[in-house]
Amino acid sequence: MDPLNMLGFIVLILFYGSYLCKQVLLKRKGINTNRLGRGNKLARTFKIETALKLATFSMAAVQLISLLVMEKGYLVLTSPIIRFAGISIAFLGTGVFITAMVCMKTSWRAGIDAIQRTSLVKSGIYRISRNPAFLGFDLFYIGFGLAFSNPVQLMFILLCVVVLHLQILEEERFLPTAFGIAYEEYKQVTARYFLFF
Repeated sequence: MDPLNMLGFIVLILFYGSYLCKQVLLKRKGINTNRLGRGNKLARTFKIETALKLATFSMAAVQLISLLVMEKGYLVLTSPIIRFAGISIAFLGTGVFITAMVCMKTSWRAGIDAIQRTSLVKSGIYRISRNPAFLGFDLFYIGFGLAFSNPVQLMFILLCVVVLHLQILEEERFLPTAFGIAYEEYKQVTARYFLFF
């Protein structure tokens, strides 16, 4: 097996495996983390979260198929240097994502959750980004897309990045109702994605 393809399988397993592990660990504590498209929500929020769920599940399938097709020697659209850079970005995104989940502890949720009370996390990686998990998703998707490039995957990357951003905007509308002035103050001093952006 090509070493870059092997790294692709590893990063894919690390990213999605870490997400599933966090979900299972919190489920054992009685916390249902998957709130995407569930519960009593505004119609706009429900639509965005449902689109996010569909886009991210579809993206995982597209990534796996892209990797398997690449393993067979088809659709090699980029040079080894670009592929290696892409794998590196995907690993960076995975690291950012895992760090964000660890910092959130039991406050981790996927989707807006007005029922289960959580804490506003401002420490660790959340000191430099209000949305490091979403940043991790974006880096993972973009990096994996560079490494295993094909038109279908590139289309899904664009879709996922846009829907993830829409989810961030929904959460930014909700969080002041959950955390009040503490969130507004946090928002003033911490970037949405990273540093100044």
